[in-house]
Amino acid sequence: MTTRSFGDLGSETARRKLRARLPADPCWLRQVHGVGVIDASRYAGPVDADAAFARARNVVCAVMAADCMPVLLADERGEAVGVAHAGWRGLSGGVIEATVAAMALPAQRLLAWLGPAIGPAAYEVGDEVRDAFLKIDAKATAAFAANRPGHWLLDLYAVAKQRLGALGVKRVCGGGFCTASDAARFYSYRREKAPERMAAAIWLAE
Repeated sequence: MTTRSFGDLGSETARRKLRARLPADPCWLRQVHGVGVIDASRYAGPVDADAAFARARNVVCAVMAADCMPVLLADERGEAVGVAHAGWRGLSGGVIEATVAAMALPAQRLLAWLGPAIGPAAYEVGDEVRDAFLKIDAKATAAFAANRPGHWLLDLYAVAKQRLGALGVKRVCGGGFCTASDAARFYSYRREKAPERMAAAIWLAE
């Protein structure tokens, strides 16, 4: 699980510490809160995208987050892995669906893990965010709880599980974290208004 043990993964010092635990340099992304997916084996430097996948061994797919949700995917047969940076914009836009599609494997073979994100008791959003989800799927209503006029508490984990289930990904674990309320383990942009980031990484081992 991602923690603060390496420090801010937006810094080169922390990335060097992390690299010592990995089989190769991660394919770092310039995340734009979109739905772009890249094959991490084809890029050596940063590229504009919010998700990556790999079929080759020891190719490290990684995303950074500090309230947005990292979604890690693995094929039960070890043919591919993927990771998506799923804030509300990417999640409503279909970044999970785009990542699963790019992996080009039967969804029933995939396992998903939902990494630390801002929790449903802390993530207040406006009507425009709720509307963006409901335009795609009315069932997303269940992920929103009224908080005050024009504002809602959003459960990112619930939406992700709903989207994954609709794709056929039934084995989903993780969730239940709250980056905003757990300052001892997680960075949180909403709590600290600071640039520090955590990283979530996945790869196929030899």
